Amino acid sequence: MRYSKNFFIFLLAEALLFSCSKKVLDLRPLGQLDPTAVTNKQGVAALLIGAYSLLDGVGTPNSAYPFESAGSNWVFGSVTGSEAHVGSEPTDQPELASIETFSTTASNEYVLSRWGALYDGAQRCNDVLRTMRKVSGLTDADTIEFRAEALFLRAFYHFEAKKMWNRIPFVDENITYEAGNYKMSNEVDTWPFIEEDLRYAVDHLPESQGEQIGRANHYSAEALLAKVYLFQHKYDAAKILLDEIISSKKYRLKKYSENFNASTKNNEESVFAAQSSVNDGAQGGNGNSGDALNQPNGNSLSQCCGFFQPSQYFVNHFKTVAATGLPDLDNFNQVDVKNDIGLFSSDPFEPYDGTLDPRLDWTVGRRGIPYLDWGIHPGFDWIREQSSGGPYSPKKTSIYASQVGTYSQASSWTIGENAININLIRYADVLLWAAEAEVMSTNGSLAKAQDYVNQLRNRANDSSDWVYKYKDVNNPAAGYSDVKAANYVVKPYPGVWTDHTFAMKAIRYERMLELGMEGHRFFDLVRWGIAENDIKIYLKKEVNISGYLSDAEFKPAQDSYFPIPQSEIDKSDHRLNQNPGY
Repeated sequence: MRYSKNFFIFLLAEALLFSCSKKVLDLRPLGQLDPTAVTNKQGVAALLIGAYSLLDGVGTPNSAYPFESAGSNWVFGSVTGSEAHVGSEPTDQPELASIETFSTTASNEYVLSRWGALYDGAQRCNDVLRTMRKVSGLTDADTIEFRAEALFLRAFYHFEAKKMWNRIPFVDENITYEAGNYKMSNEVDTWPFIEEDLRYAVDHLPESQGEQIGRANHYSAEALLAKVYLFQHKYDAAKILLDEIISSKKYRLKKYSENFNASTKNNEESVFAAQSSVNDGAQGGNGNSGDALNQPNGNSLSQCCGFFQPSQYFVNHFKTVAATGLPDLDNFNQVDVKNDIGLFSSDPFEPYDGTLDPRLDWTVGRRGIPYLDWGIHPGFDWIREQSSGGPYSPKKTSIYASQVGTYSQASSWTIGENAININLIRYADVLLWAAEAEVMSTNGSLAKAQDYVNQLRNRANDSSDWVYKYKDVNNPAAGYSDVKAANYVVKPYPGVWTDHTFAMKAIRYERMLELGMEGHRFFDLVRWGIAENDIKIYLKKEVNISGYLSDAEFKPAQDSYFPIPQSEIDKSDHRLNQNPGY
């Protein structure tokens, strides 16, 4: 498909019109449409854009709030993965607190909403495939392109569900309410079906989608298929795909900060992203509302709400050894990066003066450090409740003060609803997957693995990305000033790696530094088989800050996957079987 930007926007508007009715694994066709309205090329294109629109996870019928099913996986990937607390205060969204403490149940609204978003997305893809059969005017090229994109998205939605629940049904275009076959079992392995969809996408998607930058292409399909292989420990197969992506030179690392800035999104590091836009006539419906709560509390930045607060355990990972600029893989958690727990903003405080990886301060808002261009983070005054969420604020989901009204929705109750994309696959992710595949595959190279990790560490060592522009809130007439926020020392690993165990430890650690607070960590811990130990250490650390964690316990036989919503089991006449322990 090749459309102009204006036509793409027109189709997006049509998709919003045609796809306004959103459902879960009730598996009814999407929306109650007049079939003649979509049984043409333009209609199929609109349905496809409707399928893309659920990448952000927002808009399911079971979801009272958009953040319940957020495509960023901030709840299910980062809060459960030791990177962050729910934040705010324990009585605000108590179902979130139960997820954080590994005490959730099959009636949890957030779990149900995520299920709904993913299976609604899958059914939107199936609507494309079903409708195509009824259209007579499609060229062979149109048919191949529509099908390849729909199958890519269907695989994506099922893969996200597989990560969450493991035992899931695979819903293809032959499963409909009308056919009466929508009450499905989840006892059939879905990996082969996900792989099959993605292999078609890899074989038939173009290498570039031109100006239609939000659409999947050949390389994003390869990247997703490689990720699917990694989750199954098929390292040799993953390595082949990752080698091709890297050798294509289509993608490259940009400044770290540019991946979380609405004005520099869709850059050359973006392999696949959920697109966010504001002030586009959709009354905020296309902004990243799933992360709208994830801002500092009580200041002009958001007016609300203080959720998604980084943990001390996470922050401690960013310490470096002064002499080498390397992380202390074994002892990072013994001494904390200094925080301001128990202090008011009016109390004196000097930030941690030890050496740090600068990625910390593009990820975490902490007292005494510039918060983008909003001024110095004051600590207590921007924290909803220190005694539950800790002293830190999230940063990757926040826009700059200078972007308010341009990259935030002018009509929204919060500027947390903004135009920052959800980075679903970054090139940095590809490099770290490739490093892992080099270590774990039968014909891999530790030297190549080290090189991939060092590319990221060298990027972090770019001092031009250490300077913040901020305005002193006490002296706004002075304008913006440049400041190096902290004592940054980060260097690549020297020599050549020779030990596989050390290499994997370094790669796993680097993923936390590079991709922290981006919704990946819990799923990584589970697939590596180290979730129990990591989360145990995290809980021991964080219970000193968040007392409600005192009864939290990660039980791998149960908590490696989330409960299948009971309401969905009931709808299936109990053909869906619950995960162990729930």
